Amino acid sequence: MALTVSLDDIVASGNSLLAIKPHWKRVRLGDVGQVLNGYAFKAELFTREGGMPLIRIRDVGSAASETFYSGEFDERYVVNAGDLLVGMDGDFNCARWRGPRSLLNQRVCKITVDEALYLPRFLDYVLPGYLKAINDATSSITVKHLSSRTIQDIPLPLPPMDEQREIVAELEKQFSRLDEAVANLQRVKANLKRYKASVLKAAVEGRLVENEATLARREGRTYETGEQLLQRILEERRMNWSGRGKWKAPEASTTAARLPDGWAWASVDQLADVGTGATPKRDKAAYWKDGDVPWVTSSVVNGDYVDEASEYVTKLALAETNLTLYPIGTLLIAMYGEGKTRGKCTELRISASTNQALAALLVDASIRGYLRHFLELNYEEMRKVASGGVQPNLNLSLVRAVCVPLPPLPEQVRIVAEVDRQLSIIREVEAEVDANLQRSQALRQATLAKAFTEPMQT
Repeated sequence: MALTVSLDDIVASGNSLLAIKPHWKRVRLGDVGQVLNGYAFKAELFTREGGMPLIRIRDVGSAASETFYSGEFDERYVVNAGDLLVGMDGDFNCARWRGPRSLLNQRVCKITVDEALYLPRFLDYVLPGYLKAINDATSSITVKHLSSRTIQDIPLPLPPMDEQREIVAELEKQFSRLDEAVANLQRVKANLKRYKASVLKAAVEGRLVENEATLARREGRTYETGEQLLQRILEERRMNWSGRGKWKAPEASTTAARLPDGWAWASVDQLADVGTGATPKRDKAAYWKDGDVPWVTSSVVNGDYVDEASEYVTKLALAETNLTLYPIGTLLIAMYGEGKTRGKCTELRISASTNQALAALLVDASIRGYLRHFLELNYEEMRKVASGGVQPNLNLSLVRAVCVPLPPLPEQVRIVAEVDRQLSIIREVEAEVDANLQRSQALRQATLAKAFTEPMQT
């Protein structure tokens, strides 16, 4: 939905980032600059490589786009490094473009100001606060929308040009120190991410804990190998499952890598019953009104566990549509979605149905922890095998075909325990880093608010 309250009312709400000093005036953004809406380029000419990079909403704030356009275009819609862009759906983000010469797609706009009236760097500091206030005041059931008319009507503060320069200089001096601290925190986060990946990689390659085959030889005993475990799982599934009773083994081409002693290759299809869900018709009130059956969408994969529903459907919807009520412990994989969603995995801690964007894996509790850790590591590979043009998607067949290195069960138990121990340490450090990043953001906002209301202290 779009904005339904006036910008002047938003400014009068008392938000400190929208305040001005008594001697300043205000000016509408459209009076000191131009707003160019992006063009609706033909989707059939979008490519994954070749042609001009195409800036879509998800690319605002980044330095590259994964989408290219292979057709002819008007030079008016060319974006160069340093141009100011605003995403007009979702969170209304704004940022200077840091990528190569690109094209401006629809629902992204470019703002160019008259530098004799308004310093571009001053606008960089001012505009985000107004866009956030507009976003907060925009009601929405699904996706929020921002119009170019609203952007043009933003009542910006208009200090004298000398004061604009003074404020920019002082803010850049103060923020340079803050930005350095934030950059250090971000490096710590990146290192933690790499360390987590290395822990998971060591886990599924048999290098994290002592190998069960080695232990058995030293202790002079036999053990159940990964191959024997797989056969036992398949036999139990045939006895207890009324479905196909036959599951596809891994492709020979994917099992060339050598495994540790006692391990075996298995497919997700062999280890888990894989299903999905549906979205009941929105125009049928009996499927939604007063529903009490949890229903989740792909957004839930951004958390480690699912503890609450995205929405609720009725028992009638469960009975009359392709919905399945999945039990606690079901693993969910996002098959498609924007940004980093696609390929991510989470676990249900409530019984819930799902939409069609999620693959649901019903797997025995004894191997669930290990399989989940493997899927976490396999995230990037899952994204690579996704099919489908400009917006690659997974499907149930691709999920079932994922190849899993399967250790003996006791080794799995030790792997999961050690992974959980190390990941708990990582989470503690990440929490502290995130808290400091929040403090830095709060300090940044306080510094900006002070710059717009008080004399700058140099």
